[in-house]
Amino acid sequence: MIFEGLADKLQNAFDKLKGKGKLSEKDVKTALREVKLALLEADVNFKVVKKFVKKIEERAVGHEVLDSLTPAQQVIKVVNEELTDLMGGSQSKIAFASNPPTVIMMAGLQGAGKTTTVGKLAKLLKKQGKNPLLVAGDIYRPAAIKQLQVLGERVDQPVFSMGDKQDPVDIAKAAISNAESNGHDVVIIDTAGRLHIDEELMDELKNVKKAVKPHEILLVVDSMTGQDAVNVAQSFDEALGIDGVVLTKLDGDARGGAALSISSVTGKAIKFGGFGEKLDDLKPFHPDRMASRILGMGDVLTLIEKAEEQFDAKKAKELEEKLRKQEFTFEDFLDQMNQVRNMGPLDELLGMIPGVGKQLKGLKMDEGELDKIEAIINSMTIDERRHPEIINGSRRRRIADGSGTTVQDINRLLKQFKQTRKMMKQMGDMTKGLGGGGLKGKFKLPFM
Repeated sequence: MIFEGLADKLQNAFDKLKGKGKLSEKDVKTALREVKLALLEADVNFKVVKKFVKKIEERAVGHEVLDSLTPAQQVIKVVNEELTDLMGGSQSKIAFASNPPTVIMMAGLQGAGKTTTVGKLAKLLKKQGKNPLLVAGDIYRPAAIKQLQVLGERVDQPVFSMGDKQDPVDIAKAAISNAESNGHDVVIIDTAGRLHIDEELMDELKNVKKAVKPHEILLVVDSMTGQDAVNVAQSFDEALGIDGVVLTKLDGDARGGAALSISSVTGKAIKFGGFGEKLDDLKPFHPDRMASRILGMGDVLTLIEKAEEQFDAKKAKELEEKLRKQEFTFEDFLDQMNQVRNMGPLDELLGMIPGVGKQLKGLKMDEGELDKIEAIINSMTIDERRHPEIINGSRRRRIADGSGTTVQDINRLLKQFKQTRKMMKQMGDMTKGLGGGGLKGKFKLPFM
């Protein structure tokens, strides 16, 4: 879970408040001391922590909270609002130019994941209907150009390169001309990084900025470096003037110091977050959703969006009909399972459901079990998948041999399938007669 260490400590502090029917000012201050320690241990900037705790205390010891019927919930509500505000308040989007192309300049130190982020951003913008041109402007790092070209092939978008002998300013200017000639409405410029901030790096970035006047300068920083990420953002902003931040490696950051400090310290919004290594793992950053996840309140909106990315309206309608007629087969079972798997790791998905995250503590979701299920179903004949009731003893032995499993595994899956079909039939009956509204109107996870 993202920011797991911080989330556990904050949730424990508030659990103590929930056990009290009426809160005193002393109760709130005791809880806030724990909050303060948790934030400092998470490598959140000291000044940010001090200001944050002071604001919560001012609100939480007032009549609005202490005299309410559910004071503990009111305190959590205040913390949720202040956490959201700390991370920028609301989602900050790219400001696209009224006259394309929109020029986005990416900056950052080596190792932060800048070139990979260029590819991820291109894929994200392509999903939004844009036609981005990727620009290989890092002429110093060995294989940087080749890396970007490989990413360009994977997202099926062109990469503009003039090799590693040309001046980055000339490359950027030529790339924009190329974009105008070829109908690209977005230009994403990958620039050089260094292992540390130096005058030479900043001068080059300033020259590129002066030459092409980018609409957005996005700074890519590694969230796992905590306060160093905040210091880097400050330095780049002072020297270059950035418009937003991309925090990479958020999926591996158990502390959250960078995410909780960077906007407050620099005044710049976190526009995107990297939540994994795949090209689909760059997501818009939503401060309100992140605050909810930190406080164990789930993130249903992101869960729905993930489902909608895999959602096929035609297939869903066909499935609904099958459920009503009790014709749900192993082929449908496998299809539903794969839709869920494509949404991301199961423990991450379940952690987005309010109240579930903490219950999953220490529970490892075994993706290998899903591989086993897939192997078993793939070892069945078409008739067996569509009519599992014909699977007798000899068929079970054959399926087990074909999938590298045991007869007990086959028996277990058949029992699970029978229960799932019964449950989904009931779900189909429950949603019968409900109006439209799409997924948001009657959201249910397939296979779960």
